[in-house]
Amino acid sequence: MSANAADGRRTLMVWGALGIVYVVWGSTYLGIRIAIETMPPLFHGSLRFVSAALLLAGFLLVTKGLAPFRMTLKQAGGAALVGLLLLTGGNGMVAVAEQHISSGLAALLVASVPLWLVLLRLAVRDRPAVLTLAGVLVGFGGVAALSLNGGGESAGTTGIVVILLGSVSWSIGSFLSSRIPMPPNVWTASAVEMLAGGAGLALVGATVGERFDVTAVSGRSWAALAYLVLVGSLVGFTAYTWLLGNAPISLVSTYAYVNPIVAVILGVLVVNEHVTVQIVLGGLVILIGVALVVSTERRARARAAPVAEKVAAPSG
Repeated sequence: MSANAADGRRTLMVWGALGIVYVVWGSTYLGIRIAIETMPPLFHGSLRFVSAALLLAGFLLVTKGLAPFRMTLKQAGGAALVGLLLLTGGNGMVAVAEQHISSGLAALLVASVPLWLVLLRLAVRDRPAVLTLAGVLVGFGGVAALSLNGGGESAGTTGIVVILLGSVSWSIGSFLSSRIPMPPNVWTASAVEMLAGGAGLALVGATVGERFDVTAVSGRSWAALAYLVLVGSLVGFTAYTWLLGNAPISLVSTYAYVNPIVAVILGVLVVNEHVTVQIVLGGLVILIGVALVVSTERRARARAAPVAEKVAAPSG
């Protein structure tokens, strides 16, 4: 296979995985909202991620044997740490926050992730291009215009603080994932992360006094949980994990801009929500921000490739 063909295939894989994260995670805000109607938020997350981890690990065991599970203690610990940051501290806090704030406002606050990532890059003297920073800021403005369409909603201070803390935790986990030892098999890494994150959610849930009453859970919430396990976690989170090792973090983080658009479209199709001028304008601004980030990162990679081939290639 020629270098150009390999690059083209890799580009298609990156955009395919990014498309999955765009669409799937845009729908999970609704899924979480429905699941926690009759389930405790932290235990719902624990069930979701532990179930997904066991399914993924079982699939790997049946199809590949023990080979994918060969890893060092440092690699297993790295994946567990990332799982705790992404899922216990990140996703778990989203579920808690959605008890107090709307899913639209949650999407807005989660969109602070790219801004935190830029600050983390600056902290290690990895200066992003000016246009990358501009794209992040423009995209955040678009998400604000889109999510604040429901400005009359009551937003609890508790929910806002919780989801901002969750966004910081998610940002740190994403940032560290490519800088610490991780299992060489990306699917194994996902399984370890989900198992650790799910265990962490169960421990925190028990600590804060959550109680899970199976008889009180509605069929609607069970269906939402099944969707979150099979699609949101197995498909979406695995695609995200692969992207973290195979695409620029500034490009991966653009999911935070696109997810609210997906949420709006689902609202129109499923519950007949109205699309306002503000929503249309906010969506256009988001797309401009995404385009700035994508084009800037692509040019940066093209310039770096001839002199830093090893930087562009994933370590596994």
